[in-house]
Amino acid sequence: MGAIGEFVDYITTGANWEGANGIPTAIAEHVRLSALAVVVATLIAVPAGVLLGHARRGGFLAVSVVNIGRAIPTFAIIALLFPISLRYNVELGFWPTAVALVFLGIPPIFTNTYTGVRDVDRGVVESAEAMGLRPRQVLLRVEMPSASPLILTGMRVSAVQVVATATLSALVGYGGLGGLIIRGVSQQDDGKLLTGAVLVAVLAILTELSFGVVERRTTPWLRRGARRGPAIGLDPPPVAGRAMDSLIA
Repeated sequence: MGAIGEFVDYITTGANWEGANGIPTAIAEHVRLSALAVVVATLIAVPAGVLLGHARRGGFLAVSVVNIGRAIPTFAIIALLFPISLRYNVELGFWPTAVALVFLGIPPIFTNTYTGVRDVDRGVVESAEAMGLRPRQVLLRVEMPSASPLILTGMRVSAVQVVATATLSALVGYGGLGGLIIRGVSQQDDGKLLTGAVLVAVLAILTELSFGVVERRTTPWLRRGARRGPAIGLDPPPVAGRAMDSLIA
C-alpha cells in the first residue's frame, strides 16, 4: 500500500477519530493555540500601529523593533521558554509555543496597521477636522475605516503564518496537528504523517478564505468599486499610494 493508500486508510478508520489522540482532538488543540496567538498579537499590534500611524512619528524605529520578530527563529524562542514552563509546571509546550507565535504574528499586523493609518489621505483628514471632528473622532471615523483593508490583510497574513507554524508545538510535547506529523515520522506511519500535513494545509487555506470573507463584508466599497468601476459615490475611503504598495508587496 502506497502513502496515499495509507492516508486514505488512516482518515477512514473510525478509531482514529476518537480519544485523546484522535483527529478532532488534534484539530481542536491546533486551533486553540493558533487562535490565542493571533488574538494576542492583534491586541498588541493594532493599538500600537494605530496610535503611531495617527501621530505619524516614530514609525521607522517601531517597525524596525517589531521586525525583530521576523529575524528570530520561532523555534529558538520556544526552546528558550520551554525550560521555564517546565520549572513552573505550566501546560507543557503550550505557553512557550503560544508566546513564540505571538512574536511571529505581530510584525505583519503592526506594519500594515501603521502604514494604513499613516497614509490616509491628508486632505480627507483635514476636511474632517474642518468639520469639527476631534482627533479621536478623526481616528475612529476616518483613519481606521480607511486603513481597515490593510489592517485585515495584516491579520490574514499573520493568521496563516501562525496556523502553519503552530506544528512546532509538537516538538515540545503539546500536540496538535504537529503531533500527528511527529508521531507519523517516528512510527514510520505515512498515513498519520500525511493526515497531519494535509489537515494543516486545509486549516491554513480555510483561515485564508475566512479572512477573505471578512474583508469583503467589512469593506463593501471595495467590492462595489471592483464590480461597477469608479462611479461617483462608490470609491473607497482614500488610502495613499504607499499603503496600497505595501498591500501589493
